[in-house]
This record gives sequence, structure tokens and C-alpha cells, in this order.
Amino acid sequence: MMKLRYSSGNVISPKVHEIGVLAIGSHLENHGAALPIDTDSKIAAHIALQASLRSGAKFLGILYAATEYDYIKHGIHIDAEELAINRLLPTLKAAKKCLKIKKVVLVNGHGGNIPLIDYLSDIEKKSELEIIFNNKIVEIEGPHAGTGELSMGAILGIVDESKLEKHCNFSEYPEVGMVGFKKAREIDQGINAGAETVENECVCIDIELGIKLLETGIEDVINNIYKLLE
Repeated sequence: MMKLRYSSGNVISPKVHEIGVLAIGSHLENHGAALPIDTDSKIAAHIALQASLRSGAKFLGILYAATEYDYIKHGIHIDAEELAINRLLPTLKAAKKCLKIKKVVLVNGHGGNIPLIDYLSDIEKKSELEIIFNNKIVEIEGPHAGTGELSMGAILGIVDESKLEKHCNFSEYPEVGMVGFKKAREIDQGINAGAETVENECVCIDIELGIKLLETGIEDVINNIYKLLE
């Protein structure tokens, strides 16, 4: 059997090869006029890849599906149980078998995926993996398709700045800040507060903010990797 050199390259520890980093986002949801429908996936993938590059952990790519709360209608998603058991679990089992990983950081870039947390204990048992669910970027980026996502998107090169003036046309793009999502605003105070902010201030691109958000997300994932090495 081939003997692999686990200490080679820029790795924080040879043991880091036992850790995988998998991005989870959403490929099919509206993000206003200036951002693409796979914004969440691209942000999550960037953070996961950068954390992997800096630590030496194995980059597992991105899961090709997402879920969403039933009161938020801005894209195409699947049921949370379907996502957890029929999409995420087989992906993790395959990664364990093929790459010999023992632990995983899930880098979430889509707020609608939070219900996955309810299934993690079961997934850990069935996959025999230790899992950390990293939700940092969702927690700090602000309203949907708002200044935070626009600013990160500008860093990643996915913003069409010629469409910024249209972005806050809430009758045409009600998903921006979820301003036009009446039911979601009634159910979730956090969504309503974000919507009010966007209504009052609209949105902008702030390069310094974009850099700060992405770096904070990357550093938080790297901290998770260090924790899994303990």
C-alpha cells in the first residue's frame, strides 16, 4: 500500500488530513438584480476553500441542494429531511470512505439550511463522523441580498454593478431584504428588522465590509478545524 506523506505541504498538522470541509449553500434562489441566483453557494464555497487552503484540511466541494423555511418563497429548494438524509449523509459517507476523513466542518452560506442542525446527531451516528456546523457568515452578513452579500459579492466578482439602481425596486425584487415577504416578516422579527433597515437605507457596496465579512467567516472555519484537531 502506498505510504502517503501527510506532513508534506503547508498544513497546520498531519492530522488535519482527517478533517474535511464541505460548503452548503443554495444554487437556486433570487438575490435581486445585481447578484446571481447561486450567491449563497459561491460565498460558502469561497470560505470553505480558503479555510482549506490555509489549514491543509481536505476541501470536499459543495452540496448541490438546499432547504428553506416554507414561509420564504424566493427559490427552488427541497425538504430538510430529504437534504439531510438523502443528499448530505451519502456525500459524507462517500468522503469518509474515499478520503479517510474522520471529522467535517459544514460551512453554511444559506440561512434556510439551519434546520439541518436538527438532523446532525443522526447523521453523525450513521456516518461515524464528528461534525461541526459553521453558520458564521449567515449570522453576520445581514439581510438577504443586502449590503453584506453585495459587498462580499463584489470581492468575489459576481456583482453586476450596472444593475445596482434596480436592486432596491422592491416591487420587482421583493426578496431584497425580504422587504416584500409579508408572511416572513410577520413570523420572524429578525427578518422584519432587516427588511426595515433595507427599506430605510436601501443597499450599497462596501469593499471594506466585504473583506471583513469574508475574513471573519474564513477565520471562524479555521478555528473549527483547530477545535477538531484537539
